[in-house]
Amino acid sequence: MSAATPAFAAPAQRPETPMQRAWRRLRARKAAMFGLIVIVALVLIAIFAPLIAPFDPTRQSWAAVRKAPSALHWFGTDEVGRDLLSRIIYGTRASLAAGVISVGIAVALGVPLGLLAGYGPRWIDTILSRITDAMLASPFLILAIALAAFLGPSLTNAMIAIGITATPIFIRLTRGQVLAVKVEDYVESARAVGNPRWRIAVKHILPNVMPQLLVQITLTIAMAVIAEASLSFLGLGQQPPAPSWGSMLNSAQRFLTNAPWMAIWPGLAIFLTVLSFNLLGDGLRDAFDPRERG
Repeated sequence: MSAATPAFAAPAQRPETPMQRAWRRLRARKAAMFGLIVIVALVLIAIFAPLIAPFDPTRQSWAAVRKAPSALHWFGTDEVGRDLLSRIIYGTRASLAAGVISVGIAVALGVPLGLLAGYGPRWIDTILSRITDAMLASPFLILAIALAAFLGPSLTNAMIAIGITATPIFIRLTRGQVLAVKVEDYVESARAVGNPRWRIAVKHILPNVMPQLLVQITLTIAMAVIAEASLSFLGLGQQPPAPSWGSMLNSAQRFLTNAPWMAIWPGLAIFLTVLSFNLLGDGLRDAFDPRERG
């Protein structure tokens, strides 16, 4: 054995996968990791709300009406003596459910229609594009309010209204990404070997547009949380006495001078939730950007 030849060869290092590279980039962004930690904490609070909440969120106590924050009621009480901390905790369920389910509806409708518009016949693209343009021409919240009022006041109908209103966002995004991806060499190769169009769309195009969709999903959840709070504030979402951050703000507007804590805590909850999803979405956008070298 030559002296210049090492006795043992160093093991070959496995190449970094795209997901591992994205996760490494995401971890390097403190703001995005802060958002992720807060979101995980909110999910845990929503799941274990019965174990965390110190009181029944719907139990009234006329002896504790509009009590300031204290050792017994950390966040104070509302106009009928209900514990605000317990209502904030249970309200997390309504807000996260509205965000996740409504965006799930939008993705389930928008992504297939976007694939069809971008990779289907030209006449289908024309029809879907004109419908999408018409819906996007209306302000998001105004259209959601109109649909929720038409369907009737309830959390379920509010989620359906928000999901339908957010669908054009995913149609437009998916269509644009498909138009950019379908001219790539690997798509042309898949077409050359005889793959049907549906298989190319599902197996080759869709996986390559998922990073952009994941970023948009995160940002749209934040928008859906605000929309659900707005609908509940107007009486079109979660119905009393079930707790909701938006309905809590509606009740608090009459007592801003005498009991400001009734508005502070649900407002902070909405602000922190929306901020966390936006920070995570911005971090994911940078993490999936192929031009990012950090």
